[in-house]
Amino acid sequence: MGEHDQIRAAIDQFYAALNALFEGNVEPMTEVLSHADDVTYMGPDGGFQVGWKSVRADWEKQADLKLGGRVEPDGVHIFQGSELAVTHNYEKGTNLNTGDVSGAVLIRATNLFRREDGAWKMIGHHTDTLPFLTP
Repeated sequence: MGEHDQIRAAIDQFYAALNALFEGNVEPMTEVLSHADDVTYMGPDGGFQVGWKSVRADWEKQADLKLGGRVEPDGVHIFQGSELAVTHNYEKGTNLNTGDVSGAVLIRATNLFRREDGAWKMIGHHTDTLPFLTP
């Protein structure tokens, strides 16, 4: 598999893990993310988490929401170096909002990946905020 294909596979794995998270399953997300102290997460609730322990706790909190629905990447642009890769794309789909009503998701996302032990691991995920998730 070529390098570009490996990044594309890492993106696909992340979005599969995100959709599993919407059903309450956080485990696939723990497989695609780096467990390093410099990993970051700036999610649709407006938070900013730094370090594996904080990032994992936030993903667990989101899994507990069981937002349902499905989100897919759209318009993926990949920039890749030898050890780092950056992707920009839209996330399109649906989730349940706080009123338990299905609502459209259309947000921008930036994803950062680093090669760790021969595999591409996500080290940063940053999205626009969703009004129904912001405090």
